[in-house]
Amino acid sequence: MGLDIVKRYWALFFLTLASFAPAILRWLDQGLQPAGLYSDYLLGLTLFLLAWASPRWLRFLLVLLWAIFQSGAQELFSALQRFPVWQDLHYLTNVDFVKNSTAGFKLAEPLYTVLLLGSASVLALLPLPRLSWRVLASSAGLLVLLYFGHSRLPFYLAGENLQARYNPLHWFVLNAMVDGPFSTTKTYDKANLPQGFKQADLQGATLLERPGRARNVLIIILEGIPGLYIPEMRQVMGLRGDAETMPQLAASTQQAMLIPDFVVHSHQTIRGLYSLICGDFSKLSWGTPKAFELQAFPDRAQDCLPAQLKKHGWSTHYLQAAGLGFMSKDRFMPLAGFEHVHGQEWFTETNPFPFEWGVVDSVFFRGARRYIQKLEQRDSPWMLTLLTVATHQPYGVTDAIAARYPSRKAAAVALLDDAVATFLKNLHQDGVLKDTLVIITSDESHGSEKASWISSWGLAMILAPDGAGLPRIKQGGYGLVDINVSVLDYFHLPVPAFLIGRSFFRDYTSPREMISYTAGSLRRHTSENMRYECSDDGRCLVGPAASLLGDPPAPLQPKQDGLDTPKSTVIARILDDNLHSAAQERVLSFAEGEQRRLTDSPGNDWSNNLVGAQYLDFPSNSVTEVRMRLQVLQAPTEGLQLRLLVKEWEYDQKNITIPELPVLQSGDVLERSFSFNNNEARKNFSFFLIGDDVDALVQIDQFDVVIRTDKG
Repeated sequence: MGLDIVKRYWALFFLTLASFAPAILRWLDQGLQPAGLYSDYLLGLTLFLLAWASPRWLRFLLVLLWAIFQSGAQELFSALQRFPVWQDLHYLTNVDFVKNSTAGFKLAEPLYTVLLLGSASVLALLPLPRLSWRVLASSAGLLVLLYFGHSRLPFYLAGENLQARYNPLHWFVLNAMVDGPFSTTKTYDKANLPQGFKQADLQGATLLERPGRARNVLIIILEGIPGLYIPEMRQVMGLRGDAETMPQLAASTQQAMLIPDFVVHSHQTIRGLYSLICGDFSKLSWGTPKAFELQAFPDRAQDCLPAQLKKHGWSTHYLQAAGLGFMSKDRFMPLAGFEHVHGQEWFTETNPFPFEWGVVDSVFFRGARRYIQKLEQRDSPWMLTLLTVATHQPYGVTDAIAARYPSRKAAAVALLDDAVATFLKNLHQDGVLKDTLVIITSDESHGSEKASWISSWGLAMILAPDGAGLPRIKQGGYGLVDINVSVLDYFHLPVPAFLIGRSFFRDYTSPREMISYTAGSLRRHTSENMRYECSDDGRCLVGPAASLLGDPPAPLQPKQDGLDTPKSTVIARILDDNLHSAAQERVLSFAEGEQRRLTDSPGNDWSNNLVGAQYLDFPSNSVTEVRMRLQVLQAPTEGLQLRLLVKEWEYDQKNITIPELPVLQSGDVLERSFSFNNNEARKNFSFFLIGDDVDALVQIDQFDVVIRTDKG
C-alpha cells in the first residue's frame, strides 16, 4: 500500500513537471513576462487537469503530444525566433523536411526536450487514480474566466512582443481561429494603396549618370542571415550590446556599399526568392506562395529579373546548395527566366561531414567559383544567383566545431563567414570583381532574441566596379522587393510596369512605405514616418519611427480605436492578391512529362504522392477543375491501381466527387478531368495521386489545376 502511494506521488510530480516545464523555461531564460507566464501556467493547468482526469493511456497520449509540441516550438523559436502556426503542419507531412530538420537530434534545448518526453514516458508506467469528472467540470468555469482574463491582459502591456504574451500552444490555437480552418475568410475588392506599393519609384536622384560599368551580375543569397552580423550595420541601426558577427565578410567588403536598413518581407526561402527575383512583395500571410501562383501568369513572369536580363543578352544561371524539389524551385526558377538551374546534384565534391540539406558552405562556394570560371570563358555577359543552405537548422557543422560556440547556429554562421569571405577573395584574385555587380543578401532572417524586429531585418551589400561613386552607407529604407528594380536601373534598362520598388542607385528625400509579415506580426511603415505593428490576435501598436526596422525613439503604444488594424490587413491582402485579375482563369501546372517510379515498399499518402499540387488556396464563389493525363511505362502483371485523393488542412474531403481510376497495364494512357465548386474559400488544399505497394513506372504528362472565379 505504501509503495502505491509513493508511485502516485511520483506520477503527480512528473505530471506537474511536464505541465509547467514551459513556464519554468520561460522564467529561467526570459525572467518576468507576466502575460507569457500567465499563458504558460494556464495552458499547463489545463493539461494537468485533463490528464489527471483521463485513463492512463489517454494521459500518456496527451502529455506526449504536449511534450512534442512544446519542444518542437522551442526549437523553431531558437532557429527563427517565431512560434509555430497552423500552416506549419504541412511540414510534418513532408518526409524529407522532417528527416533533415531532426537529423542527429541536434537540439537547441536538449535537456528541455528530454525532460518533457521523459515525463511522458514515466506517466505511461506509473498508476494515478483519475480525478473525478465532477471536479474537472467544476474547474471548467474557472478556466474559462482565466482564459478571458488573459485575452484582456496583453492589451495593457505595451511594447511586449507576441512571444512574451503567449505559450506556443495558446498562440497556435488562436492562429488557427484567425488564419486556419476555423477562420472566416474576408475578400477585399479594392484598396487605396500607397503609391509605393503600386509601382516602381525611380524619382530619386541617380548616383550613376551612365549605365554601370559592370558586365555581369552575381547575387549571393545567404540563408537566414540578418544585417545583425555586420558590425557597421549594427552600429548604424543603433543596436547596442554584444552580438555575433561575421568579421571576415565585413573585412572582405570594405569597398562595398552597405544598406543597413534592409527588410525581408516574410519567412520561407521560396517567398524571399520570389520577392528579390520578381520585384514584388511576397505573401504577407501563409497563403499559397506567389512563386507557385506565377505559373498562371507567364506574362508577369517575364518581368522577373532573369527573364529581363535574358531578354537583353545575358545568360542566366541559378545554383543552390540544396536539392531543387523542395518548395518547387525546380519549376519556379525556369519560369522566372533562368536558363540553367542546378541544385545539390551539380556538385561533385562531397561534404567533409554529413549534412542533410545539401552541400556545406565551403563546398558550395568552391563549386560556385568553378561555375563562374566556366562562365568567364564565354563571350556573353552572365547573371548567376547563388543560395546557401548550411545556416538552416540543424546547421551544417560538426559537433566538435559546434562545441566551441554558444550555439550550433552561431557555429554555422562562423563557417559561412569564412566560406563567403574566401569566395570573395578568390573572385578578386580571378579578376571577376572588375566587371561584375555583386549583391550579397539573404532570403529571410532567422531573427534574434535581442529584438523582435530583427525577424524582418535582411542583409544588403553591393560590390560594383563603380564603387568610388557609391556611398559607403546607403541611407533610406530598402528591401528584397527592390533588387529587381535596382539591377535594371544600374544598367539603365527599361523597368516593367508591374515591378514595385526603389533603386539602390538613387537618393530619395521622402520616407518610404514598407511592409513585412514575420514572427506573427504585420509591420508597416508609412510615408508619414509612423510604424504599425499588428499581430494576429488583433492587438496593434503604433508610434513614430524613421523605419520599419530599429528601435523606435519611444515604445510603440496600443492603438485603442483599432482603426488601423483593418487598414493594414486590407493593404496586406491586396498585395497578396496582386498577381490575380478579376474573373481571370488561373492554370497551375504540376507536370510536364516527369517519370515517377512507384516502389513496393509501404509509405503514406504524402511520401507516395506522384504530383506536387499541394497547399493551394481557392477563393469563394469559384470553380476548380483538374485535368490529368498519364502513361504507364511499366506495371506489374496484375496491373496498376492508382488512387486520387483530395485533402484540405490535411483532412480527406469526402464531399468532392472524384472519378474512379481503372486498373492500368503497361502502355495504357489515362486521361481524366473533374471539377468542383468552392462556395466557401478553401485553404491549404492538396491533391494526391497514389499507387500503393507496387513496382511501376508512370509518366505524368499533365496535371493541371484550373481556377475560375466567374463560375464560367
